[in-house]
Amino acid sequence: MPTITLPDGNSLDFPNKVTGIEVAEKISKSLAKQALIMSVDEELKDLYFSINNDCSVKIFTAKDPEGLEVIRHDTAHIMAMAVQELYPGTQVTIGPVIENGFFYDFARKEPFTEDDLKKIEKRMSEIIDKDVKTRREVWERDKAIKHFKKIGEKYKAEIIESIPKNEELSIYHHGDTWHDLCRGPHLTSSSKIGKAFKLTKVSGAYWRGDSNNEMLQRIYGTSWASQKDLDEYLKRIEEAEKRDHRKLGKEMDLFHFREESPGSVFWHEKGWSLFQKLINYMRARQNAAGYREVNTPEVLDRLLWEKSGHWEKYGENMYTSETPDEKVFAIKPMNCPGHIQVFNQGLKSYRDLPLRITEFGKVHRYEPSGALHGLLRVRAFTQDDAHIFCTEDQITSECLIVTNLILDIYKDLGFENVVLKYADRPEVRVGDDKVWDKAEASLLKAVKASKLEYSINKGEGAFYGPKIEFVLRDAIGRDWQCGTLQVDFNLPGRLDASYIDKDGTKKVPVMLHRALFGSLERFIGILIENYAGKFPFWISPLQTVVIPISEDFENYAVKVSEKIKSAGMSSLVDLKNHNLNYKIREHSLAKVPVLLICGKKEVDSNSVTIRRLDSNKQENMELNTFLKKYSALNKVSSN
Repeated sequence: MPTITLPDGNSLDFPNKVTGIEVAEKISKSLAKQALIMSVDEELKDLYFSINNDCSVKIFTAKDPEGLEVIRHDTAHIMAMAVQELYPGTQVTIGPVIENGFFYDFARKEPFTEDDLKKIEKRMSEIIDKDVKTRREVWERDKAIKHFKKIGEKYKAEIIESIPKNEELSIYHHGDTWHDLCRGPHLTSSSKIGKAFKLTKVSGAYWRGDSNNEMLQRIYGTSWASQKDLDEYLKRIEEAEKRDHRKLGKEMDLFHFREESPGSVFWHEKGWSLFQKLINYMRARQNAAGYREVNTPEVLDRLLWEKSGHWEKYGENMYTSETPDEKVFAIKPMNCPGHIQVFNQGLKSYRDLPLRITEFGKVHRYEPSGALHGLLRVRAFTQDDAHIFCTEDQITSECLIVTNLILDIYKDLGFENVVLKYADRPEVRVGDDKVWDKAEASLLKAVKASKLEYSINKGEGAFYGPKIEFVLRDAIGRDWQCGTLQVDFNLPGRLDASYIDKDGTKKVPVMLHRALFGSLERFIGILIENYAGKFPFWISPLQTVVIPISEDFENYAVKVSEKIKSAGMSSLVDLKNHNLNYKIREHSLAKVPVLLICGKKEVDSNSVTIRRLDSNKQENMELNTFLKKYSALNKVSSN
């Protein structure tokens, strides 16, 4: 006679074993209709799972993240079922749920086309309409391997062979004809999925993510609780595609990439101008905050990386080189060891702390080619890196100062919705647990003192210390992890950093690792997508273009452009042999914020006619008034 404890603390008694469906019906008929899965003592289970003992139960619907995830999981299964019905001989491999959707990898000789996706969607709808029932079975390991080999599913047999022998093998049947190896849980039948799904794209994927293995075909899809949710998501995706920084980077002539140097950016003049504006802005803010800018070598001896712990914990991501004298060097993946070498020059006292060292340091990290993604994932990038050497008593106050600085800078750049993520010790780390206890407690105290919303990322800290991640929300609701703040009790001691305390004893400083943009390259990619290339005037790579309406007014246009540049703004004159409307369209596509038209009226009145981006309205303004007004906007960067 199991007693079921509900989330509100109430309990239900049943005379015999009971399923989740029966529990839901007992609670309410409306809940039973909406129920998708349940948790039994916090473990997710199918609704038809049989409960024999006293336990806590929670029922999930499509309104819950757990419910939406199972909808997507079942949609993936139904997609695989549809694929194998339409294209016999196709093998299924893995099909997990991912953020906002799912995918399934298939082994098939012929490539899937856009027309194929439409056919698959149609068959999926037919299967959902049939309301095929779901059934779970537990199979013996040998039986499962033999079965899948017999039906030609070699990948599935290989997966089973790699599963630990003590782990239960569950097979889910959807209807009478299709089944797959899966942990579950799943919906009770296909109609529970609904019709709010869409197959989005096909791409290649190596079996088990290894480039030495066979290439498979990956079909991506998305699934939602309602058509409204699906439509809103597809609209967001469409908007995101319009904002793709790679597309805009080309249109705006900012940068490009080449196969000869994968993951490295070729900056064009305007892109480099944007890059330098951000650095100059950050340099001004850091100077005001008491940072000392340094520059450290990009190539350092292997022995230093071994001593720091990077060689052991991070070595596979480092670029190395052996010189003719058989010495091994590594291109730095981070700036921390170099900054400690700067700190170590000369005797330091507690009076010198906190000591804030910063560098716009170029670093290199090996990323698999498949992970590279424009500016957002590169192999060579510039960090706005800083390290604060301080005492244990200064940790909380310094962390709060850094946090406030980061938030203020993000606000300047248009990001006011920021969430903190606190990440504690990872499995692979340096230092003993007592030191980690101290570091985690100190940083968490600072997080709480900030009084900002935060979440905890278990096990996601750096190998040398816990960290805070600063997550920005952009104009279309996407989250981006940017800045980081890390507390490190390990690295300074490993590299012999010390200071003389008040009592005359030698002590090891605490080291705070801090990056505000994180990566300049990545942050620029985020900026481009947040603003859709339409930057605020003060950071626009090209702020003005002066357009004479004919050759007669070219000299005046040149004069205007020179005065604009003398006032500290960027400008060029368009003297190309094209009509006015063509030039306006061209520069609007390049997202130039201000176009200045010059003709007889403007020459006679020493003025300019202003045409702003995304506006058909024109405004005539006396030239000196324009210079005064817009140079003031430009000075926002100096704060």
